Amino acid sequence: MDRPPLIFDHRLLDLRRRRAWQMGVGNADFLYRLAAGELVERLSAVKRNFALAADVGDPFPALGAQLVANGQVARIVRLDRLSETRPDVVADAEALPLRPRSFDLVVSLLALQWANDLPGALAQILAALKPDGLLLAAVAGGDTLIELRECLAAAEADVTGGASPRVAPFADVRTLGALLQRVGFALPVADQDRHTVRYASPLALLRDLRAMGATNVLAERHPRPLRRTVVLRAVELYAERFAGAGGRVTATFDFVWLSGWAPHESQQKPLRPGSASARLADALGVREQPAGEKAPRG
Repeated sequence: MDRPPLIFDHRLLDLRRRRAWQMGVGNADFLYRLAAGELVERLSAVKRNFALAADVGDPFPALGAQLVANGQVARIVRLDRLSETRPDVVADAEALPLRPRSFDLVVSLLALQWANDLPGALAQILAALKPDGLLLAAVAGGDTLIELRECLAAAEADVTGGASPRVAPFADVRTLGALLQRVGFALPVADQDRHTVRYASPLALLRDLRAMGATNVLAERHPRPLRRTVVLRAVELYAERFAGAGGRVTATFDFVWLSGWAPHESQQKPLRPGSASARLADALGVREQPAGEKAPRG
């Protein structure tokens, strides 16, 4: 079996996250808090209680505490790659040590976008869910950090005459929705929320990304760090292109929300082709036009 392409250097990701955790994230975790609040709200729309849930890759315990406090989840098991975050289980999202058909709910916040084999990770989550169990996850996607990507590429081209990948690729909502269906989730839904954050300067954005351990961990990154002259040029371009009237610059963060159910016989099924009991032409009050027949003029 062919291995998936190596997109992210997980060893470096662990190193960056570990350093960020040791230094303290401060308020830089606002995106996680925002996503956690929205996940709790989305789950509350599902009129069901869940006896056992797994929280995959979330570095903070606050989400699980909120879900339990709301009374919708009886028990939650948190899994993370870093032991420093004190998860219940130290585990990789691409090698989940979860018993098949054992969880009623799996949640994940801004973690699965780091997977080198996202289809494989989703397939393992599906296998761990009981029939009619639910996946609810947020991943960074769409045009996340598009401003930074544009300015770093332009700055490096200006200074060095070339450019190397500096910002992770992010899948769009349509691709992720199709992936849920391909893996085998029933009733898959993918939608996107865009959050535009205003920073005092581009350097403030870079500080937040470093504090979250979310800087460049691409496997194909340039072996040498960015030159100071490239960074300064990128900051200049960022301020020129994306500053508002007050001088604050904008940064885009797109959350792609994924939900899907483990298949179960009780779930609604699509109708078989030709099983409709009424004609569309009758509902519209028009004459049915057989295929290949020319439409009448006038």
